[in-house]
Amino acid sequence: MSSQKPLPPSLNQPHVDAYPKPPFERQKQPFPGLASKMVPVPDHGETSYQGSSRLEGRKALVTGGDSGIGRAVAIAFAREGADVAINYLPEEEPDAREVVDLLRSEGRKIIAIPGDLRDEQFCQRLVKEAAEQLGGLDLLVNNAGRQQFCNSIKDLTTEAFDATFKTNVYAMFWITKAALDYLPRGSSVINTTSVQAFLPSENLLDYSQTKASIVAFTKSLAKQLAPDGIRVNAVAPGPYWTVLQTSGGQPQEKVEKFGEQAPLGRPGQPAEIAALYVAFASPESSYSSGQVWCSDGGTGTL
Repeated sequence: MSSQKPLPPSLNQPHVDAYPKPPFERQKQPFPGLASKMVPVPDHGETSYQGSSRLEGRKALVTGGDSGIGRAVAIAFAREGADVAINYLPEEEPDAREVVDLLRSEGRKIIAIPGDLRDEQFCQRLVKEAAEQLGGLDLLVNNAGRQQFCNSIKDLTTEAFDATFKTNVYAMFWITKAALDYLPRGSSVINTTSVQAFLPSENLLDYSQTKASIVAFTKSLAKQLAPDGIRVNAVAPGPYWTVLQTSGGQPQEKVEKFGEQAPLGRPGQPAEIAALYVAFASPESSYSSGQVWCSDGGTGTL
């Protein structure tokens, strides 16, 4: 039973009760969608995230950095002192422009590089351009993802299956491989997996497979790169309020109740997970590699 005690004055917002709970409006967008059109608009930490110079002088590439968790990570990294390059699809330019304008207004260096990660040659160009424009690269966040629900394997086309694997798995492989030409000792690679890797939903057959693959990739590569002094870890979000869900990631009836099943009774906001990426990126976590950290609102998946 909740005690409903008032917060002590020292506990600043946001806290566990600070964010919206379902039911939410029905809101369908074509993939990949825009966070700016969601109701409510997600909190990426635009006003809430306060840095403390934990990543001063670092150079980061964040894929899917226009919205959702990637945007929250880009904001957090920049406010911790890093220069950041973000990648996104050209259709997501309005969302990307918001985060670029925000961080540049704060005096941070942020590079925007649109393009489709399903193209191997683009992935190679992305890494090269990010490293050249940032003057190096020592943080890589493989976050961009594709999620489209499908209720039956009979209806899951090869084209859709291929697009999900190309976006979520192949791109991670291509980008990380290219980044190794730039990443020095002390660098950190952070991949975004999902609770779907461990508790897959029946309507996310292809997506959940890719997220399980990311876990295996992370653990294997961490061992491979340990002699080079490069750490590889992953973050596993549970139900987070991002445009991935409202642009085909979930059926609309599930969007209305999204996050309701979590013990906290709501979806997470992107701002609430960014600190995990900061922790993995920072030198304080120098002995953590091959790990998967979960944030799922109390379900305790991992």
